[in-house]
Amino acid sequence: MERLGTGIGWRPEIADAVERMPGIDWVEAVAENVCPGHLPESLLRLRERGVTVVPHGVSLGLGGADRPDEDRLTALAERATALGSPLVTEHIAFVRAGGPLTASPRLEAGHLLPVPRTRDALDVLCENVRIAQAALPVPLAVENIAALISWPGEEMTEGQFLYELADRTGVRLLIDVANLHTNHVNRGEDPAEALADLPLEAIAYVHVAGGFERDGVWHDSHAHPVPRPVLDILTDLASRVSPPGVLLERDENFPEPSELERELTAIRGALEKGREQAGGSSEEGGGESVTDVAGRVMKTSPDTTADAPLDGADAASTTAPARQRLALAQTALLSALVAGTPVPEGFDRVRVGVQARALAGKRADVVAKVAPELPEILGAGYRAAFLGYAQGHPMGAGYRRDALDFAGYLLGSGLPEDPHARAGLREWWLERSGTRPRSHRPAVRLARATRRVLLRR
Repeated sequence: MERLGTGIGWRPEIADAVERMPGIDWVEAVAENVCPGHLPESLLRLRERGVTVVPHGVSLGLGGADRPDEDRLTALAERATALGSPLVTEHIAFVRAGGPLTASPRLEAGHLLPVPRTRDALDVLCENVRIAQAALPVPLAVENIAALISWPGEEMTEGQFLYELADRTGVRLLIDVANLHTNHVNRGEDPAEALADLPLEAIAYVHVAGGFERDGVWHDSHAHPVPRPVLDILTDLASRVSPPGVLLERDENFPEPSELERELTAIRGALEKGREQAGGSSEEGGGESVTDVAGRVMKTSPDTTADAPLDGADAASTTAPARQRLALAQTALLSALVAGTPVPEGFDRVRVGVQARALAGKRADVVAKVAPELPEILGAGYRAAFLGYAQGHPMGAGYRRDALDFAGYLLGSGLPEDPHARAGLREWWLERSGTRPRSHRPAVRLARATRRVLLRR
């Protein structure tokens, strides 16, 4: 297949601008925001023009202790097929914990959290990646993430961890240079050393994004301009290898199209500078395609067949102890972040607190997006009310359910005090509370009981 070239993250808010933007070879769409049977007209028009569309998953949780959810894998595969994509991408992260492995309630982070760079985590991740590879119709690439916190007792650097992952599974890598910068500021990790350790031949493409620094912590916001240090890391990468594709990510606080075009120009300039440092060709079409890269990684991995997935009970028994240990560790950390339980030994308590506040704030923002009526009904008091609710109510089943539970919690607490706001919230909640899945029978009984109380008021 052809090289990807220069791309931008497709978002509904900038769909029209992306269609008109010159020099866009490909786009990336958040997989969970695309319905295979009802693809956005903008993406269909881009596809008709020959623009490649890559689905980028955010909820699979390949770095979690559980095996990948079959329904989520099926959904990702359906999106790849519907979009005619040459590959799909996901993250090296965990996004949920708890459940049967720990005999505790399921907790959702609503965010990509770092995996410990240990042998246990690597063994589990490798098996999860193989399961995903077997279920997907196209190759998989996985992305390094940004992190505010570090795990104690790590056994590998990020570069070593990614190298072993690619070597053992043949998976491609989506390298986010903004995340390398984030980890440099937050965790003291040298981006150049990380690049030196990476299997650069396994790179499928590269992400570039902006963020901001506050009180010595870098926040990977995807809502700010790309800073010079991130472009410098991209130049360093381009001096070592010619990446098949580079993509600008922007998720909110969208600027004028002209500003996005200037950022793309800066990205092309950083790539050109890196090629000049390497003494290579300045032509956009040089280097290997993502198909060539994948083939070469598979051929050069010395022990890929030895690490082939086992069948049935053999596979389960091989990773079961590691999964158990990883599940306990991840659940303890996530519980501290979203449920206020004690911070596990060895973690930086201040950083865990920063991460916990960031998760609660993101949760409030996303709930406001999926249920925009709530901030309209509650007005300026929405955010404070939600953050107060979040302190004692971890998310267990996604943002839409979270919005409904938040509204029910307020009503059950006699809030809001304003009668007009309370009537509006009550009407909103009653209109939606009857659509609970029957699989959540305890929640259904609670909803019905609450409804009876409300109807008597």
